[in-house]
Amino acid sequence: MATSLEEVATMFVQYYYNQFDADRSGLATLYRENSMLTFESSSFKGTASVIDKLQSLPFQQIKHQVATMDPQPGVAPDHILVLVTGQLLVDEEQRPMSYAQSFYLVPENINGQPQYYVHNDVFKLVYG
Repeated sequence: MATSLEEVATMFVQYYYNQFDADRSGLATLYRENSMLTFESSSFKGTASVIDKLQSLPFQQIKHQVATMDPQPGVAPDHILVLVTGQLLVDEEQRPMSYAQSFYLVPENINGQPQYYVHNDVFKLVYG
């Protein structure tokens, strides 16, 4: 793949959080049946399970503010590990909550076009 891992990670992170903040159901295209989400120590496997969890989160509005994004090469060619830290605001809350989220991105070819899906996704709120 011609695009650098930093470019892929940056595009992915921007797309992911914009989509999450606008309509979480739209994230379904980023997950596959072998994908896994661990959200605050609870794990969910497969596209439907992941999206059900994300849509069941107890807020109506959310805004992610990314502070850092650190990509690294994965174990196979073109795989990418991305660690994101930032803050999020939910509904009318005025105090942002800090979070850390990691993604393991795997390339695939769809209609001759290289694309990435989320194989692993780990989300944690950071307290303290």
